Formats: sequence, C-alpha cells, structure tokens
Amino acid sequence: MGPIVLTQIATGISVLAGAALLKSVMDQNPMMGPGSGSGQFPRCSSCNGTGRVSCLCNRWSDGDSGCRTCAGSGRMMCNRCGGSGTGRPLPMYNTTTPPIAVLI
Repeated sequence: MGPIVLTQIATGISVLAGAALLKSVMDQNPMMGPGSGSGQFPRCSSCNGTGRVSCLCNRWSDGDSGCRTCAGSGRMMCNRCGGSGTGRPLPMYNTTTPPIAVLI
C-alpha cells in the first residue's frame, strides 16, 4: 500500500474514534435542551413553548394581517416569555436613584 492509502485509512480510523468518543461523552452528559433534565424552566403558558402568539393586527382587523410588529406573518413575539418559549422570567434591571437631600 502506498502512503496516500495509509493516510486515508488513518484519517478514517481517527474520525471513527472521535465519533465514538463524542457519543460516549454525550451519553454521560446530555446537552441541555427544552424539557430535558432537571432545573429546566417550564413551557410558557401563554404561547405553549413556541415563543410566538397571534398578533394584535389579526384580532381587530377585517381579515387581513400584517403590521410592523409581526412583519406580515400574523404572529408576534410572546409578551410573557419574551420569545424564549420557557416560563423563565425576563431579565429586569432596576435602576433607582438615591433620594435628593433638600436643605432648608
């Protein structure tokens, strides 16, 4: 066998070994996906986990759909979950200013 054939065989064996190693790691530590494992947030009750709800332009229109919010699709981002599809609370930043002392 020539050196090119040996190189191709070694590459093929390396790919198979890498795939086997990746499979064993994935079996031990599954990736976190929607609904897998503990500690996951539940599905949003408003959009049922899709992250999209019916747009307001569909509710009060005469049959046509399309506005800037839904970009013509008739579905807008869920207000409750922020489009994530999970019941995870949206991040909120509280910025308060200290009270101003009034000198009399």
